[in-house]
Amino acid sequence: MRELGLFVAGAWQQGNGAITVHSPYDGREVARVARAGRAHLAAALDAAVAARPAMAALPPHRRAAILEKAAAEVAHRRDELAQTMVEEAGKPLTLARAEADRCAETFADSARVARTPYGELIDLGGFASGDGRTALLRRFPVGAVVGITPFNFPLNLVAHKLGPAVAAGCPIVLKPASQTPSPALLLAGILHEAGVPAGGVNVVPCGGAQAAALLDDPRVRLVTFTGSAAVGWDLKRKLWDRKVALELGGNAAVIVEPDAGDLEAVARRIAGGAYAFAGQSCISVQRVLVHESVAADFREALAAATAAFPAGDPAGQETLCGPMITPGDGDRIERWVQDAESRGARCLTPWRRERSMVAPVLLDRVPAGAAVWSDEAFAPVAALRSYRDFDEALAIVNDSRFGLQAGVFTRDVEKIQRAFAALEVGAVIQGDMPSWRSDPMPYGGVKESGVGREGPRFAVEEMTEPRLLVLRNG
Repeated sequence: MRELGLFVAGAWQQGNGAITVHSPYDGREVARVARAGRAHLAAALDAAVAARPAMAALPPHRRAAILEKAAAEVAHRRDELAQTMVEEAGKPLTLARAEADRCAETFADSARVARTPYGELIDLGGFASGDGRTALLRRFPVGAVVGITPFNFPLNLVAHKLGPAVAAGCPIVLKPASQTPSPALLLAGILHEAGVPAGGVNVVPCGGAQAAALLDDPRVRLVTFTGSAAVGWDLKRKLWDRKVALELGGNAAVIVEPDAGDLEAVARRIAGGAYAFAGQSCISVQRVLVHESVAADFREALAAATAAFPAGDPAGQETLCGPMITPGDGDRIERWVQDAESRGARCLTPWRRERSMVAPVLLDRVPAGAAVWSDEAFAPVAALRSYRDFDEALAIVNDSRFGLQAGVFTRDVEKIQRAFAALEVGAVIQGDMPSWRSDPMPYGGVKESGVGREGPRFAVEEMTEPRLLVLRNG
């Protein structure tokens, strides 16, 4: 069993008791992690503020070298890091290894961004007011950052906070999810060993209520939060006078047109987006829209892909759908499925559940008023509906308070352009599920899905501020 302390000011420290972490799959105790109390949180923020000059003074090539060294260490410790996610998050081993690989890539891309700092020379002589003057525009680190991350990608989403912070020259205090604290702590140690100055990266596991002590401190210049919409927008309201970046939830939709291609292959791909890691991703496929001309064949193909989807023990080599994070989440989605059925939806798969394990569920003809259609399920559940024409499908996708990503299976270039122009989302994915993501890309949403963008280059923009130097010519 793992035992880890807090990571504050470049050292491991004891906390106020411990957070006991249990496996979502079988309930066994897998880790004990020190719990940060108010004094520890204050010490972490003090350390970050004290480290601000050293972090800002690191030249870009040193920041990049640190991140490249950390990326290599993550790759070297891939299996160890993957195992922590299997144990603490119930993430299937195959997916956990893929996340460790992505974490290394996120650090590597953060290094690339660090090596190419932004600068722009502006000739102001285009107007009489600027005659004889030239300006240099650069970006400078904002200062102390607080990052808050969820349980579902406890390694790579942490890397999306820590990597850009190092690249930007910002000290950071990170609060990981209490269910999955170990990966964040291990990454803090890796970055420290790679050369981050003491206090540059601090990780303090604690409850959400306790983290308020960090957010109330005016020395925090940016809060970057990944999690639920309710919590995120509440933070935005409270922290109106500071920078806040939010990557929140969604109920991602995918459109399947008649020219989608091999319907069985499309169905398998969509099943992967809906049920992998028990659907616990903010871009998990939740709403599936299929053209009525191919609806019958596609329904059969997707039902077969759902029934065949490998679910079970996350330590299994073939498993892709493991447990939900808590039995309470299993209770919630069971209620949602029952509610949808009471409203006329038809379940195309047998309902099977044991504690946190929920077998993949495919529902047909789900009405818009059902929670499993309109809210974020965060569960291995997909809802199927047919449509008559493409514009109707676009309108159905937009009829949501969320707008993170959407997928469109079509080869029609004109329809792809229409979807790109019309869909109210952060990204449109052509020929694939909305769950697809490459870590360097700008990632984020509109409406209740958040504000700001992740991806190292874009996160560094959030963590820096433009500053102008105006020079006289000659």
